[in-house]
Amino acid sequence: MFKTFHKLIFTSERAFTLIEMTIVLFIISILLLIAVPNMTKSNDVVMDKSTEATVKLVQSQIAAYQMDHDGALPETLEALKPDYVNSTETSDGKPLVYDNTTGEVRAP
Repeated sequence: MFKTFHKLIFTSERAFTLIEMTIVLFIISILLLIAVPNMTKSNDVVMDKSTEATVKLVQSQIAAYQMDHDGALPETLEALKPDYVNSTETSDGKPLVYDNTTGEVRAP
């Protein structure tokens, strides 16, 4: 019985044909064509959200600076380093724009 079971398994094995492999590669390439543009779009959204979060963080640290310095605004964003923030740049490396009269921070 073991010999017939063994013979049945090995005789039913066959390799993929060239057409089957071509169809599988075609399906995979279509899936990649659909997925890659969505990933790049998602990356742009993530960068925008990261910039927004950085602006909000620096803005809140300016408020903390004001509380510690009797309501005075910092002259530049560099005055916040290293006690309040580590970086005053966006996630893509551009420096944030700071208005020292109003204390408002925005992305370039």
